[in-house]
Amino acid sequence: MAVTVRLPGALRDAVGGDNKVTADGRTLGEVFADIERRHPGFRERVLDEEGRLRTYVNVYIGETDARTSGGLDAPVPQGSEVMVIPAMAGGVR
Repeated sequence: MAVTVRLPGALRDAVGGDNKVTADGRTLGEVFADIERRHPGFRERVLDEEGRLRTYVNVYIGETDARTSGGLDAPVPQGSEVMVIPAMAGGVR
């Protein structure tokens, strides 16, 4: 099942400089595993040592936050767009 994964600038070097990649998988974990097979080191950039999404990485499947729909077990329908977005923090008050 092919899906498009859009990546922020901070992760593009992990996939050869592209801002999006095509991947296969029925779940978010399978999609990330497919990207990892072709681009070793990708998973460690988005997953922590326990294999969970890093706290500073937000992932959306379409408009749905992956954390609220199963995390790495979240279903990814064929043709979906997955967006990996780094969390933003900081600012001046």
